[in-house]
Amino acid sequence: MLENFYELKTELHKRGIFFCFSGPISQELMVGVGDTLRNKMKLDEANSSTIIKVFSMFVEQAQNIIHYSAEKTPQDQCCAELSSGIIGVGYENGHYYVLCGNVIENEGVDGLCEQLTKLQQMDKDELKRYYKEQRKKKAPNSSKGAGLGFIELARKSVTPIEFDVQKIDEKSSFFSLKTEI
Repeated sequence: MLENFYELKTELHKRGIFFCFSGPISQELMVGVGDTLRNKMKLDEANSSTIIKVFSMFVEQAQNIIHYSAEKTPQDQCCAELSSGIIGVGYENGHYYVLCGNVIENEGVDGLCEQLTKLQQMDKDELKRYYKEQRKKKAPNSSKGAGLGFIELARKSVTPIEFDVQKIDEKSSFFSLKTEI
């Protein structure tokens, strides 16, 4: 197992990923990681606007894992519910990027893919108009936020958002998302 761990580190480095976390994600973890990301990017001499955008995308994608991951540890008397996923931040071709992934239930896959494909095809002006339209609407029952997270990510990303869904079994799939800053 230990030699495979080195292979994982080597693979992450080849892909430009300088931060990666896999496991249960909490609000407290996001705060600590956010501080670490800001410090790392300051050392890299990233401008403050870029640091804010990366942090914002990191938080939004971590929130998606917290709210929508099908892998959850139940809440008990001592501990809050935790959602599991994987999130990474990297740098390649002159841009930072944020990746996230988590298990989702298959019943939501078609709607999710339809929504994200629609966002991929919009330009910045269309995304801005669509965001304003959606803000006026009531959030869907299935949404734990205002239903605007993916639109906000698409607006901030310098390239169209990328996503993938890999079927695991009859009940669940693995959802991955990438945004570039």
